[in-house]
Amino acid sequence: MAGKARTLRGVGIELLPIMTTTNSHVITCKGIVSWGKGEPLKVEEIQVEPPKSNEVRVKMLYASVCRTDLLFANGFPIPAFPRVMGHEGVGVVESFGEGVTGLREGDLVIPAYIAECKTCETCMSEKTNLCLKYPLSYNGLMLDGSSRMSIRGQTAYHAFSCSTWCQYLVINVNFLIKIDPKTPLPDASFLSCGFSIGYGATWKEAMVKNGSSVAVFGLGAVGLGAIKGAKSHGAIKVIGIDNNPMKAAKGRAFGMTDFINPEESDKSIAELVKDLTAGMGVDYSFECTGVPPLINQAIQSTKLGTGKIIQMGVEEPNVNINIIGLLVGRTLKGSIFGGLKAKTDLPIIYSKCKNREIQLDELLSHEIKLEDVDSF
Repeated sequence: MAGKARTLRGVGIELLPIMTTTNSHVITCKGIVSWGKGEPLKVEEIQVEPPKSNEVRVKMLYASVCRTDLLFANGFPIPAFPRVMGHEGVGVVESFGEGVTGLREGDLVIPAYIAECKTCETCMSEKTNLCLKYPLSYNGLMLDGSSRMSIRGQTAYHAFSCSTWCQYLVINVNFLIKIDPKTPLPDASFLSCGFSIGYGATWKEAMVKNGSSVAVFGLGAVGLGAIKGAKSHGAIKVIGIDNNPMKAAKGRAFGMTDFINPEESDKSIAELVKDLTAGMGVDYSFECTGVPPLINQAIQSTKLGTGKIIQMGVEEPNVNINIIGLLVGRTLKGSIFGGLKAKTDLPIIYSKCKNREIQLDELLSHEIKLEDVDSF
């Protein structure tokens, strides 16, 4: 799996039903686990505890694959093992603890790793989507510092707020979004991370203007979301950049106007972008890979004085930035979850999908069952 993870965005993992007759006992189910950096992922039997106060136990139906999962499997940013993998998916409410309102058993839900309490200082502002009351977590534990999962008596850690590559998970209710039960499962799975991040970055972070030009680095689900978002917000030139020639067709399906394969030219990417923009560069660059050299290319690809670069991908915790590229007036901004507020903004993206303004089925490459993970 690890050797192919970069090309697996869009794979659907089918998590078939495991039925339970009670909501107050530990459930034993299957999940995909990383035991350490460089070790192969394994399907293990996992014990999932019942939910505590303000928590929900979800039976997962479908999960998708994100490149971030590879980073977690290799111990980034915190080497917490064994880690039950996955942070994108869709499932149904199996049970819930005290204090949970607005949900009932059987509701279709998607997990998010960004919460929105709607009462703290940041949730009440438009400056950030990072909730203070329910903060972003990397340590693989619930908000009380404990885990609801174990493997043969050993504590198991999740990815962000959940572990979607498991047939059951427990999550704080503030990280769940209820959606229409008629939603196609693959579409719902993509909403909880990849596509939404890219789309949100054009909308909430860059605030792409009508008539503008855009360059998107990396055409996975995040990049395709950025292409669709830029086009939806009026960009007239949308340049997609990827060294996989098969991504050209996908990019055009979401609104890309020009495609650059860096391996087909001796010029730098920044030079190729400027060739397509009368030597000026683009108004906005969206860097979706985290590959260190591409970050500087994304900076150099934008216009002097006014260029905006939104950084979403991560490959390494520390990178070298050419500061001269920023001193000439460009702005580099990091983005988590595309700047989206989960409960406020995801339903807006969802409604566009429901109305077929966005066709998420274009993201799906193939499907496998959980027990067939070794075939990745």
